[in-house]
Amino acid sequence: MASTFDSPRLIADIGGTFARFALELAPGRFEHLSSLRCADHPDFHAAVSHYLQSLPAGLHPRHAGVAIANPVEGDRVRMTNYHWQFSIEEMRQRLGLDTLLVVNDFTALAMALPRLSGNEVRQIGGGQAHKHSVIGLLGSGSGLGVSGLIPAGEGWVALGTEGGHTSFSPRDEREIALLRHAWQQFEHVSFERLLSGPGLELIYRAMAERAGQTPEPLQAPEITQRALDHSDALCAETLELFCAMLGTAAANLAVTLGALGGIYIGGGIVPRLGEYFERSRFRQRFEDKGRFSSYLAAIPTYVITAEHATFIGASAILQAQLRQLESGGEGAILEQIRRARGQLSPAELRVAEHVLAHARAVLNDPIAEIARAAQVSQPTVIRFCRSLGCEGLSDFKLRLASGLTGTMPVTHTQVTQDDSMVELGSKVLSNTASAILQVRSALNREMIDRAVGLLLGANRIEFYAVGHYGVVAQDAQFKFLRFGVPSNCYTDPRLQSLAAEVLGERDVAVIISAGGKLPELLAVAEKARERGAKVVAITASQSPLSRKADATLIVDHVEDVATHLPMVSRILHLLVIDILAVGMAMRRNPEAPLAGLAREALEEASEPPRPRGAASAAPGVSLSRMTSHSR
Repeated sequence: MASTFDSPRLIADIGGTFARFALELAPGRFEHLSSLRCADHPDFHAAVSHYLQSLPAGLHPRHAGVAIANPVEGDRVRMTNYHWQFSIEEMRQRLGLDTLLVVNDFTALAMALPRLSGNEVRQIGGGQAHKHSVIGLLGSGSGLGVSGLIPAGEGWVALGTEGGHTSFSPRDEREIALLRHAWQQFEHVSFERLLSGPGLELIYRAMAERAGQTPEPLQAPEITQRALDHSDALCAETLELFCAMLGTAAANLAVTLGALGGIYIGGGIVPRLGEYFERSRFRQRFEDKGRFSSYLAAIPTYVITAEHATFIGASAILQAQLRQLESGGEGAILEQIRRARGQLSPAELRVAEHVLAHARAVLNDPIAEIARAAQVSQPTVIRFCRSLGCEGLSDFKLRLASGLTGTMPVTHTQVTQDDSMVELGSKVLSNTASAILQVRSALNREMIDRAVGLLLGANRIEFYAVGHYGVVAQDAQFKFLRFGVPSNCYTDPRLQSLAAEVLGERDVAVIISAGGKLPELLAVAEKARERGAKVVAITASQSPLSRKADATLIVDHVEDVATHLPMVSRILHLLVIDILAVGMAMRRNPEAPLAGLAREALEEASEPPRPRGAASAAPGVSLSRMTSHSR
């Protein structure tokens, strides 16, 4: 199996100046290290090929994890601080790899932090890290990378951010002079403009201008070396100012994330400063936060000294990705396609098989190319996308991209007998949050609009559910009755059958079913359609019920009802009811400010319900009476 290292793995760290490569021959064992100048190679493929050709025979890798100094979204990668750009899927094929995972370099570095030992970091100043708390990360090199780690169950979620582009704010007259100098070149001066290799050079020129001196044409490494040698006062002032401003940036990150787990400093500049950084004004400025100085004094700061930290993080993400691939769980949309194959038409099935085999290529291919490759018509591609609950091809590609970017999602964590009550509570909440995020990724704007439109035009709304989901139907009836809309709730199969027999053409039946396969609820849907009523289903994708509905809101969450009561899935269904309720409230009274509806709600409560179609306008509805989600 891939996760057991059946072949070497290529691990790379691509910056704006250097591309570093290694082969991981066993977990954490990096050999054949090489550092190539990006300028010596025309593109990413040329640099990787040069490295692979330098390896001994028989060491060609099958899997690769690449950390790159750039945001990674979807298949197309365009470096911010260098001209390289490429398609991940095209590159995988050209390099003859089974797997090519590309992630942001600071996301990779963040994922390395829990795996570093005590002798691979150096603490700067005081403070004590809180276990299982948020961790912040930043570091200077060609740019300023910013990331963080959020604890999630037994693992971590890495934040892919561009926090280096937050606006620089000066703290004294000298930094005001620096900002004015930078404004001569840049309309927006971010922290990255200053806290980077090019930033060191900019600070040096600004300090020379302030001192009335002519700056030498020095590059960042020369400025740093002269400062450390005490051979140039202007360079020394430059490096001193750089470290102080980095302290401010680190403090901003700490208070933004609530990083009680500590702030870590990586990148190519600070780890090379050694003891100088400990004596610098970094920690002083980190704690200089006015009313929050004591808060920051308790947060530790560390310099990462591990030689291969980014390699370690990229390897960890690659390992997790390969493990997901082996279990067939590389993305929610791909797993949904696998489940749906048995219900697709032969033509749609060809599209499904093409997507599963060439997922990354599909991200960039136009509809004509996808249709040609799958040997179907273009309308078939659109029908396939809509069968998955997507609005169209663009919506499908967005969801597909989110499952292929290599980020570490919140995942389900098993509750065990050894858990404390605090751990148990944390896992239950994390599992629920994970399920909510998965449902959010499957939301379909068109279907929500259609469902809300059907409800708005209804003379009567009836909610149908059985068993454990009866409480969801009861909650829905309560909410919609407060609109002044006649609503009923049926949870007994015999009453459901009788009620469906008297539905009218302007009625709507909302059927709530986790699996969408119960015969009694399918019979209700069929009878409602026969009577001319509309059917809104809250159910699983590709279920028999979803195919009988006029509008389907997808909730894909599997729970074993044979062994325990459904908990998370009921919460998900309740949230979908809230979405419909809030949507209906907004559509019925779009002009009223949300915060000012409470008074109208009190007045309406004393009025009798008004029939649909009356000459007067529909009553205003207070969201505060319906749900707290708008507050």
